[in-house]
Amino acid sequence: MIDEILCYGVIKINIREHWEEVERQILSPHASFSANSKGRQHSEPPCPVRTCFQRDRDRIIHCKSFRRLKHKTQVLLLPEGDHYRTRLTHTLEVSQIARSISRALRLNEDLTEAIALGHDLGHTPFGHMGERVLNKLAKEHELSGFHHAAQSLRVVDHLEKDGAGLNLTWEVRMGILQHSKGQVDVHSGYNLANPSTMEAWVVRVSDSLAYINHDIDDAIRAGFIHKVNPPDDIKEILSIPNSRRINSMILDVIENSTESTVSFSSDMLAHLELLRSFLNKYVYSHADISAESSKVEHVITALFNYELNNNGDNAQEAVDMVSGMTDRYAMNLFQRIFVPSPWPEF
Repeated sequence: MIDEILCYGVIKINIREHWEEVERQILSPHASFSANSKGRQHSEPPCPVRTCFQRDRDRIIHCKSFRRLKHKTQVLLLPEGDHYRTRLTHTLEVSQIARSISRALRLNEDLTEAIALGHDLGHTPFGHMGERVLNKLAKEHELSGFHHAAQSLRVVDHLEKDGAGLNLTWEVRMGILQHSKGQVDVHSGYNLANPSTMEAWVVRVSDSLAYINHDIDDAIRAGFIHKVNPPDDIKEILSIPNSRRINSMILDVIENSTESTVSFSSDMLAHLELLRSFLNKYVYSHADISAESSKVEHVITALFNYELNNNGDNAQEAVDMVSGMTDRYAMNLFQRIFVPSPWPEF
């Protein structure tokens, strides 16, 4: 009896097939239908309860890399305040925004959610500072470099579950790989020449929409923005509450997207570019943050070389180890290895 229960033997109706039929009835013809998925890297029996995209979402939520996001930097290094974003809260905000857009456009909300929840699993400790250092180190050791999107795909394909990977669907894997537009002008960064799915495109847009707004919110809380005198056009945008800005941007995407594109209006793109440029100039390059850059480089480089020396000069393994660390684990490991311990009194 126990074996039957564990194998879903008590399920008399195939709930998954019911929801696959619901998708065919309510989703846009341009959505990704779970019944038509291109499949997994390794074949496995379908779940009688969950669609393949729902199953991927659950696998991501329950994996170790997802749990580690709560102790990885978003913008502020090792934030002491309870209300600053971490890589985990960023991920959840991206998921909420992407789901709202997908639902309105009648796209597959389950696929969108799975991509959003998995998009930053490969991010380094110490945010983009750590990413830049690891990219440099990887190239110095004859690897092609390091980018968190590619590493996120590597995490779900090869590193999770002690090397077995999560065996996700093609649609989720490609969405994770395509999510990042990089630090480029938003007028070009949101476009995807060959989107794997419309849902992947939604996550790409939602990722930027989320970070632009919550990084401003955190910068205001940290006092960075109050220390500068923003231009009048920025002041006007910043005077709008964070929730209203996000809502306006979501509505703009919904109104201006078509059956084959996910996009903003030209006016909203101009506002977004103003905010992105402002963040780059006054927040990401703020003296209080930039002052930590050399320290981050020192810690990441030391840990990378330590891992390299202990694994037979396998650079990829060193990259995997360091990129998977949380901020506090990296700091504690660095202290344990490189900082002398005081001699105890007896």
